[in-house]
Amino acid sequence: MASSSTPPITPAFFLAGGTGISAETLGNMMLQQFPSVTFSRRKIPFITTVEQAREVVTQLDAAMTDDVTPLVFSTVSDEEVRAELQRTKCAFIDLFGSHLATVEHVLHVNAVHRVQALHGVGDVGRYEARMRAVEYAMEHDDGQSMRNLEQAQLILIAPSRCGKTPTSIYLALQHGVRVANYPLVDEDFQSSELPRPVRPYAAKCFGLLSTAARLAQVRGERRPGSRYATLAQCSYELRRAEAMYRAHGIPVVNSSAMSVEEIAAVIMHSRRLNDVG
Repeated sequence: MASSSTPPITPAFFLAGGTGISAETLGNMMLQQFPSVTFSRRKIPFITTVEQAREVVTQLDAAMTDDVTPLVFSTVSDEEVRAELQRTKCAFIDLFGSHLATVEHVLHVNAVHRVQALHGVGDVGRYEARMRAVEYAMEHDDGQSMRNLEQAQLILIAPSRCGKTPTSIYLALQHGVRVANYPLVDEDFQSSELPRPVRPYAAKCFGLLSTAARLAQVRGERRPGSRYATLAQCSYELRRAEAMYRAHGIPVVNSSAMSVEEIAAVIMHSRRLNDVG
């Protein structure tokens, strides 16, 4: 039997007219400010009609109890659909409409209130530039290709499993940055010189590090019992990589406790990279 002192779980819903990525991201940013509270999270995307909104409200209100009031984070842009959702008895946090009037006032332009405006391809030129950046990142992942490195806006270097690939793809997909990434291997740790293929592009390089414990854990999941995954090997590689970065004034971020979004933000700011759009 559960203890009467056990705190209740608070339901948190993320509603959207499209994929729900924005509602989930923004809502979770707020929920992270309350580490003592336990939440159950549910995303409900693609709410595009009043009828769907009514069904969602029924689901929301069913989660109400005497002990907890669910939190509802919404980025639904359609006025009629949003108005229907606001009928819920839950706490409704409107991440879209509550700020729209301010933006309209500043711009002196009325918003179009279209879901497609948020979730469609939008600016075709920007979309195509991001897709080209993704193709570049995939071609130049993990040192697979050394062609056209001069076209890279950024070159990530790091020991294996420090987060180069997800960071490269995220920067390409979200910001349109052309990223190559290069793995540091045993022969690279023999000196503090940059690996020969990236040596001419030191000004574009950015280093990633981790903690030895975290790196050993990640590598152990991939190759358990290997020298590659030992704490000693991970410590050695991280020390040598850090010495290399320091010798060439290469900026660095420790990825062990950061999300890919946070890593990307640090890199964009440090290297003064601009979003493609």
